[in-house]
Amino acid sequence: MRHAPAQRVRGFLLSAMYLLVVFCCLSHAAKTVHAQTLAYVTHNQDSVSVINTDSNTVVTTIAVGNDPAGLAVTPDGTRVYVTNQVDHTVSVIDTATQTVIATIPVGNATIGGFPQDIAITPDGTRAYTVNVSGFSSSVIDTATNTVISTIPIVGIRPFEIDITPDGTRAYVGGLGGFSVIDIATNTATTTLLGGSLFLGVAITPDSTRVYMTDTNSNSVVVIDTASNTVIATIPVGLFPVGIAITPDGTRAYVANQDGATISVIDIATNSVITTVPVGFMVKDVAITPDGTRAYATGEQGSSFAVIVLDTATNTVSTTIPVPGAPFNIAISPAARRPQTKDECKNGGWRSFGPPAGPFKNQGQCVSFVERRSGRE
Repeated sequence: MRHAPAQRVRGFLLSAMYLLVVFCCLSHAAKTVHAQTLAYVTHNQDSVSVINTDSNTVVTTIAVGNDPAGLAVTPDGTRVYVTNQVDHTVSVIDTATQTVIATIPVGNATIGGFPQDIAITPDGTRAYTVNVSGFSSSVIDTATNTVISTIPIVGIRPFEIDITPDGTRAYVGGLGGFSVIDIATNTATTTLLGGSLFLGVAITPDSTRVYMTDTNSNSVVVIDTASNTVIATIPVGLFPVGIAITPDGTRAYVANQDGATISVIDIATNSVITTVPVGFMVKDVAITPDGTRAYATGEQGSSFAVIVLDTATNTVSTTIPVPGAPFNIAISPAARRPQTKDECKNGGWRSFGPPAGPFKNQGQCVSFVERRSGRE
């Protein structure tokens, strides 16, 4: 049956409106996917579990190497680097497909390896491992996923690493003290602190303080980065391991493994303001980009979980079962858009992630700013 012109126009408009609604919904859904904050957890199943922090559910599990331990997410959120201790390798996960796209050797049983932890520079161009048996740090070029330098760590057995937010130095905690790596020269100097065993490292957002967990003294040691000297020692729970600092730099959260608690430190006073019982032996902790939640890996008998704390109340809000004994955890960074062209300069374009980037070069970043300014 043929329709009158008015009916055809009405039908066309209704179809167009329907398609517009569908497009808007799909567009919103795509943005929602990009905006998701994901937590990545290593565990003893030779794999990494991926948690959607919106729903607090495990959305997928990714096979990696043998005995994965440390992991770090690139600033643009597109890659996750995972250390595999027994394989002496680093697995590289593409976060768009949640698959391993590269495996990087960082040592072997003969020359030493056993990579325990890893950190990525703020510009995303380098990843630094700490190799326990190799007494070294491997420097990975993230553009080629190859090792470009190996830095000797002399005087301590290295376990954990973090990089200052200003990108100038890496701090390595270990047995007998800590080392400081100069990122510009890839050289390390060591400060010996007899009897210490540092198994957690976190740095304040302003790069002025380093907080290291000392499991031998059940405390957190505070280091002044200007002098690289210890300026405070804070008693916490039993066998403190992982530590993380809130994005605003006001609190530090410490996972006390044997105490089955999380200590909350006030950075301004360097004192514990509360201790949260969590019911699990907790090993590591990470904080969401908005600072509202802390995620800790834990196990108790045959129960394996990630424990979620509400940082406003410092209470456990939920626990998320995972398929194996969890070790370390890392959370994807907040999506960032460049606001000015200046933010694109001097390699700044590398630090922007979905939905703005990642950009391939400075020109793409500048074009994004210009288009955005034209719409406002």
